Amino acid sequence: MTASMRALGTTLPETVRRITSLLLVVSFAFAYQTPAFAYLKFGVDVNGRQVTLKWNQTPVKYYVTQRGVPGVSASQLQAAVGRAFGTWEAVPSASITYQFAGFTTAQPLDDDGLSTLGFLDRPDLDRVLASTSFLVDESSGELLEADILFNSEFPWSVASAGETGKFDLETIALHEIGHLSGLGHSAIGETVLIAGGGRRVIAAEAVMFPIAFPAGTTFDRTLHPDDVAGISDLYPADGFSSATGSLTGRVTMNGRGLFGAHVVAFDPSSGALVGNFSLNDAGQFSIAGLSPGPHVVRVEPLDDADTDSFFSDAEVDLDFRVAFFDGLVVVPRGGGSPAIELKVTAK
Repeated sequence: MTASMRALGTTLPETVRRITSLLLVVSFAFAYQTPAFAYLKFGVDVNGRQVTLKWNQTPVKYYVTQRGVPGVSASQLQAAVGRAFGTWEAVPSASITYQFAGFTTAQPLDDDGLSTLGFLDRPDLDRVLASTSFLVDESSGELLEADILFNSEFPWSVASAGETGKFDLETIALHEIGHLSGLGHSAIGETVLIAGGGRRVIAAEAVMFPIAFPAGTTFDRTLHPDDVAGISDLYPADGFSSATGSLTGRVTMNGRGLFGAHVVAFDPSSGALVGNFSLNDAGQFSIAGLSPGPHVVRVEPLDDADTDSFFSDAEVDLDFRVAFFDGLVVVPRGGGSPAIELKVTAK
């Protein structure tokens, strides 16, 4: 979207574009020597180069709409999203902070320079609980605004223990604030197909998994190691890089690189799972934010969610079997392990 905007008495850049988390999860083509990425991040193309979509200054100021829905008042909405922002801010290895700037009569998706969270009636999004969109200066890649809409077509709850048949606002807000901060989706989860189409999540080890647990649950009010690695990699606190390590490698089948393969590093000492994807046609991947020590490395096809939840306009390789690297990979503190090759076979 292109628009000319004015907000808070300041003229914003004339060439801007609104992009939506539902539609844009871009991959980064990189070689081994480039910095490691914990997992997918949002990015925009600026004059032929990829720019990571992130906030250049903190605290990130946000507004909350004055509109409530049945069972959730505007003040309860603000309190729930405030708790979710606080959860991300409390990650000790990350430096990002947030600030509630007040209530507003503006609505999410208004191109006004205000990052606004609130309810909107979107019956057309009949399978979408919430969505995050961004306003970006196309000439520089600067993030100007990020809005989160919660679809009021669904029943919502802020009850501390959840409510049967209603979706937990804090849980969904935690996921969307990950997007607002610049994180894409994680694939560390398991689903089953349901009659009539779609999937039902049965397990997830990342708040940023793209499919929500059923209504009435509050499982995802707590961040997992994959989420922590992602936000810390994007906004590292002092000492994060020196205290953690990374691993890199390639996913291949008959010598050919695979794009979009899901690679997971498992720490046997803590049970932590951190994942990423092979992000180019050479099958190269890199996972950062890992605890030092031995890891089990597993690769699997991206078949527990729609591939367009992770990659837009890309052909993802899915026709291969789950495989493990033969041996433990030792991640050094403050550095990267030697590159490994994960060889897979066709299904």
